[in-house]
Amino acid sequence: MDAGQGLSTSEVQSIRESLAAGRKPRVVFTASAGQIAGQVGQVIELTDPEVSDEFVVVRFGRDELPFSPADLAVAPKGVTRRVVEPKPEPEPEPPAAPAPEFVLDTPRVPAQRQEEPKVEQTEKPPARRAVKAVKPKGPAGLTVTLAYADGEWTVAAQQGTKALAKPYVVKPAEALKMVALVDVPGVQEAVEQILGTERAEAEQQAEKLRAELAEIEARLAELREAR
Repeated sequence: MDAGQGLSTSEVQSIRESLAAGRKPRVVFTASAGQIAGQVGQVIELTDPEVSDEFVVVRFGRDELPFSPADLAVAPKGVTRRVVEPKPEPEPEPPAAPAPEFVLDTPRVPAQRQEEPKVEQTEKPPARRAVKAVKPKGPAGLTVTLAYADGEWTVAAQQGTKALAKPYVVKPAEALKMVALVDVPGVQEAVEQILGTERAEAEQQAEKLRAELAEIEARLAELREAR
């Protein structure tokens, strides 16, 4: 069995389709998986690859652990699981009672010098990998824009790349209220300066119109007297 190659993109897609059909495809651990290389497990889930590189969840014995595609390869047909679960270590047997000794032939050893029997650990179970917590994605950012151009104030809203509200016109008084909520030096002064300029221009235009209206009324009065 060649367990040196990781899963390709097409193999990952094939596993995703098998899971959607209710099957749990078998995989074999590659050398990058460490001491469990060459053993066989079952894929039970594919999480979000954008959150973590280890998005292939494999059932191995009693564990369900995430691995990256480089740690796994598709198991050849006819291959059964080599290791279903790590075997528990046998409990050490209690030391046998010492046989009676002849006091005359063997000198007595002080009790405090007797060494405890050592139990050697012959095999270590595969180390478990800590399951990484998947962080949920937060909502997209919201942007509200207050703009001034060509004598009009407009407000627009956008969340991520989606436009929630296209720019629409608001009154200058409403724009000034919105700016008052932003405690940034210079912003409110700039808005008040723009409003002052518009106010002065409007007053000049009103004066001009009143003067033109007065001339028209005077002309009208002359025409009436001429009848």
